[in-house]
Amino acid sequence: MNEKILYNLGLTKVQAEIFDCLLQNGAQKAVDIAKKTKRPRGVVYKGLEELISLNLAIKKDGQAGITVFVAEHPANLEQILDKKEKDLVKAKSAFENYLPDLISAFNLISNKPGVKFYEGDEGLKKALEDTLTSKTDICLLLDKESLNKEEEFREINDLYKKKREKLGIKKKIIRIGKEPFHEASQGLDYEKITAIRYLDKPAAQFKASIQIYDNKISFQVINGQQIISIIIEDKNIYEMNKFMFDCLWDETGRKDEK
Repeated sequence: MNEKILYNLGLTKVQAEIFDCLLQNGAQKAVDIAKKTKRPRGVVYKGLEELISLNLAIKKDGQAGITVFVAEHPANLEQILDKKEKDLVKAKSAFENYLPDLISAFNLISNKPGVKFYEGDEGLKKALEDTLTSKTDICLLLDKESLNKEEEFREINDLYKKKREKLGIKKKIIRIGKEPFHEASQGLDYEKITAIRYLDKPAAQFKASIQIYDNKISFQVINGQQIISIIIEDKNIYEMNKFMFDCLWDETGRKDEK
């Protein structure tokens, strides 16, 4: 009678049949439930145990010590709805996290550039850590002076630098602006895997960076509450940006030689 309602509320078909049987008939032996629902006894026992774990049924000793099962109050069904709601929130969060990877895989198989878009500090961390999987050196262009004004950038970048240093991944960095007369040492291990040059040209301040690596380019934008990260995976886009970076790298190198 109520099986469809119970099923829509989140019970399985078997659970709904058994619970409705208990609601309609009161305390019942498992064998009698099996007859009324026309289900094998083993299936009924399993369904009863599940209902007990959901606080929808209890086990009691009946006459002559024979075990009977009794329905708990139907209001306990709300707990199932609460769990479904929490599971839905988790599933949505997981969907949002995995969607960029799924879209990237789809785009790659469709011969389109793979694009992943992230927001927030967790997205920034994920984009930066993607560079740590690179099989090539990383090329970075940024206006560090502008980015250093953002506390979020400093904290996340410091952790990222330590991970990169531990993995020994090499990086070439072009910083916009004048080379400081004296820069604090970052440590011998860091300096072994990091080459830094300066591009002293007039430029509007930009709180953004681009990383070029492993057939990918990665953009990071941090401006107050706006934190955006984009990863594009495409060989042609990579090669174009790598060519431009190499030209700038050679230009800054010639200045160092003078």
